[in-house]
Amino acid sequence: MAEELILIVEDNEKSRRLLRDILQARGYQTIESDTAEEGIRLAQESLPALVLMDIQLPGINGMEARIQLKADPETQHIPVVAVTASAMLHDRSDIENAGFDAFQSKPIDINEILKLIRDLIDQHGYVNNS
Repeated sequence: MAEELILIVEDNEKSRRLLRDILQARGYQTIESDTAEEGIRLAQESLPALVLMDIQLPGINGMEARIQLKADPETQHIPVVAVTASAMLHDRSDIENAGFDAFQSKPIDINEILKLIRDLIDQHGYVNNS
């Protein structure tokens, strides 16, 4: 059973709750934010195994937040998955350029996102230092 900490950065309460429920049912621990600014702070404080980042957020967007996380030596190693309803080809290119490790479109495919999360955590060799 997984115990890794996953940070969910999502401004839509229903989407955030869905992700939390899916992850917690699989044994992951979760922390949540509805803004990128708070998400960055939480990532710096808790150093999660992975971040699920919505792109369209109030304040700075998910792409800018990813750039900031990548620029910080403490958080640059954390895999970040872009989660968005915007699946246009040019959007995907922008997402890749921002340094996301993967892309998950909405609506969420539960099996797909769980496999993606497990694969990314395993690839990055997460070690909980707490």
